[in-house]
Amino acid sequence: MRLKNSWLFAAFLSMVFIGCHSHSEHASARTSNGKFNEIPVKDSLGQLQYDTTSEQSRNIIAQLDKFYTTQARAGFNGSVLVGLGGKVIYERYFGLSSREKKMPLGPSSACQLASVSKTFTAGAILYLYDHKYISLDTPVQAYLKEFPYPNISLRMLLNHRSGLPDYTKWVPNYNNDMRTPIYNDRMMAMMALYKPRLEFRPNTRFKYCNTNYAVLAKVVEKVTDMSFYDFMQKYIFRPLGMQNTFVYNPGKGLPPNATMSYKRNWIREPDMFADGVFGDKGIYSTVEDMYRWDQSFYKNKLLTNETIELAYGPCSFEKKGIKNYGLGWRMLCYPNGNKIIYHNGWWHGNNTSFYRFIKDNMTIVVLGNRFTNTIYHHAPAIYSIVKGQPVENGFDSEE
Repeated sequence: MRLKNSWLFAAFLSMVFIGCHSHSEHASARTSNGKFNEIPVKDSLGQLQYDTTSEQSRNIIAQLDKFYTTQARAGFNGSVLVGLGGKVIYERYFGLSSREKKMPLGPSSACQLASVSKTFTAGAILYLYDHKYISLDTPVQAYLKEFPYPNISLRMLLNHRSGLPDYTKWVPNYNNDMRTPIYNDRMMAMMALYKPRLEFRPNTRFKYCNTNYAVLAKVVEKVTDMSFYDFMQKYIFRPLGMQNTFVYNPGKGLPPNATMSYKRNWIREPDMFADGVFGDKGIYSTVEDMYRWDQSFYKNKLLTNETIELAYGPCSFEKKGIKNYGLGWRMLCYPNGNKIIYHNGWWHGNNTSFYRFIKDNMTIVVLGNRFTNTIYHHAPAIYSIVKGQPVENGFDSEE
């Protein structure tokens, strides 16, 4: 089984306003014995291409260097990559991966993505959907028998319309040890036992919630009979050439290339109970690997055109405005049809920002491992420098 190779609608994705329920649902197509059959892995994206020698790119680089010199002096410690038209036009590393070891940041320095991890969890679910192993509108209980809420579908988890309460807030009510990481199995067992009250009736409104994506990661494990760590390596990271990307397992510790997480005053952020839960966070990556992730959608390395359009479609309309959420992606939908696809993240001292301008094939990746919320304001400045004009109505700074 192979995914489509053609990319017929790339130039038009940002102009199409797609409702989440306009897509016909795949029927579940698991094998007769109910087992997950291995899906052939595609070739990786290979080496990144660069455009840093033209007069235009040299001018952009000079302006961005000036901007980041100021940011670094103000406390920014992190990695930056800007891509345009499928080529990297700016890549820089400012500061330290480990202050204790005086280890500088570099191309292989993997940073905790925080909530940008959700784009990968959604990608894994949609990958299984594309290959007909799951149905987005099927109740979660069809895949996870212990899940205590009968009227919540996979789609409602993806678009944050489930009503589930955030596990980072209710787990402490039943878990006395706040320092030792728990994992998704433990969180799910606590959910089944205590049945924390839903915050609203499912599919009546949007509320961003980490629990949704922790549950989705468990669905991946149940459907594939693989650990989330192994599935993501075999079917997502390795095929896309993302050699420095991994799902964090506190029981195994961090590899040497992982960045440490720091508070603003350079105090290390220790693990706590939620650090073992994955899907909502927990993926480490580099700016180069994130660009491979970004470019995979233009080349249909992972998902079909139809499913990508589905993921980019806004799903909540209770409130007016340009902000919305699709299936694993935040978005800004402008009245003129333009659209920005993005996700931010914040976990411990890690602040991350991942902006994608589909119409221009332009990408901004900023990964920081020392806390500073100014990272969420980098993208507007970068966009203005690269495009020579401000983005309309500004950007969003929500995690």
